Amino acid sequence: MSTERAAQVSSKAEGEGLRRSLHTRHMTMIAMGGAIGTGLFVASGNSIATAGPGGALVAYVLIGLMVYLLMQSLGEMSAWRPTSGSFGDHAGRYVSPSFGFAIGWNYWFNWAITVAAELVAAAIIMQFWFPDTPAWIWSALFLAIVFGLNALSTRTYGEGEFWLSAIKVTAVIVFLVLGVLMIAGILGGESPGFGNWTTEEAPFVGGPITILAIFMVAGFSFQGTELVGVAAGEAQDPETTVPKAIRTVFFRILLFYVGAISVIGFLLPYTHPNLLASGEADVAMSPFTLVLQNAGVAFAASVMNAVILTAILSAGNSGLYASTRMLWSLAMEGKAPRFLRKLNRRGVPMNALWATAAFGLLAFGTTWFGNGAVYTWLINASALAGFIVWAGIAWTHYNFRKAFKAQGRSVSELPFRAKFFPAGPLIALAMCLLVIVGQSYEAFINGTITPVSLLSSYLGLPLFLAFWWGHKLVTGSKRVEPAQADLSRNREDEVA
Repeated sequence: MSTERAAQVSSKAEGEGLRRSLHTRHMTMIAMGGAIGTGLFVASGNSIATAGPGGALVAYVLIGLMVYLLMQSLGEMSAWRPTSGSFGDHAGRYVSPSFGFAIGWNYWFNWAITVAAELVAAAIIMQFWFPDTPAWIWSALFLAIVFGLNALSTRTYGEGEFWLSAIKVTAVIVFLVLGVLMIAGILGGESPGFGNWTTEEAPFVGGPITILAIFMVAGFSFQGTELVGVAAGEAQDPETTVPKAIRTVFFRILLFYVGAISVIGFLLPYTHPNLLASGEADVAMSPFTLVLQNAGVAFAASVMNAVILTAILSAGNSGLYASTRMLWSLAMEGKAPRFLRKLNRRGVPMNALWATAAFGLLAFGTTWFGNGAVYTWLINASALAGFIVWAGIAWTHYNFRKAFKAQGRSVSELPFRAKFFPAGPLIALAMCLLVIVGQSYEAFINGTITPVSLLSSYLGLPLFLAFWWGHKLVTGSKRVEPAQADLSRNREDEVA
């Protein structure tokens, strides 16, 4: 028995293995909850103000298409090999061990920093109701809640995420119903008709350049849909649950985003000054709040504040789960310290959970030093990490299929087959690279780019390359040839 294999068996002996306790309803809500958050509830207003209702709609539809293609790729690989390492494990098997190392650590960093960001956001939201209470108290309470949901069991995490996501989904559905009634003139006075779609420069403001600008915002809003790939490692009957989640989630998310932007575009002019808000600091600026107020909903700001708080809790809950499982998987593959392999009797990787929570707390602590400059740089690095992971998923899937063909396997063996291959992953990869490279295009065009702002915007890219090339330099690993790629389906000692 190899040293690595013996270590994995030993690791399993310390606990009972990860538990496949997530049902289809959990998987569906995990994917939906990952994509429905402040990007929809708050930042959608800024998108409409920037590109007009038509421009915002086009941008979100195009990014939605990209996400659909990515989910197809991820679904095919996750149904074939459901593991908590997900795209990190897949990248190491089908592209190169160094690429998998970089993708895994990149994803862990992305969500660990996101947990820290949600600690800040939760405090801001709670001060809407309790302005005199110190912010750190709410941040500590928030961290305790999401840590507890993750520490109890995988099933507890899944149930928590199911209900947190259900609240968000219900809020969006109610908003869409009320919006349609207002557009029809049944509620909230006379129907606005198409007036807000034809006023001034609407529906397209600024042309293709502003649509490209919204690509960035829309992409960040959709990030989190890939969580279903990580959760596949603990899903019951993943050959069935993963495809079901993949098939249903995308269209629901797209309906919510396209529907919400359409409703806001009909009911609020893109020139409305409050649409320029893009953060959680003032929930009264949320386009959802503005529409609900026009509909006569009592305490609209408080209602939306509660919904946004739920979205933040959901993001923190899923972020802590995803980063913990990715860190544990990296340890199982020998790419992270051995002590992170340990599982408790409930199948929870507690050491990885503690390490991730501690890192998030440390990052949160940097908000108190140097006017938060360190924290801002960490957030900027994390923001780009999601697109790097998406690009990695597309490239990995392309190589997965090449390996399948090179080894004489038939696609009929796949439990879930991605549509539009090979165009699908290649189009998704090209769009991801466009977003990564073009995120600071306005500064380049306007001549306002500086070395500091350039580094701040693109910090995540050199960090990823440092992980990738650093691992390659130390280990001497080479690109995986398709004919030699490991197409085995399960790591049998991963789950109990």
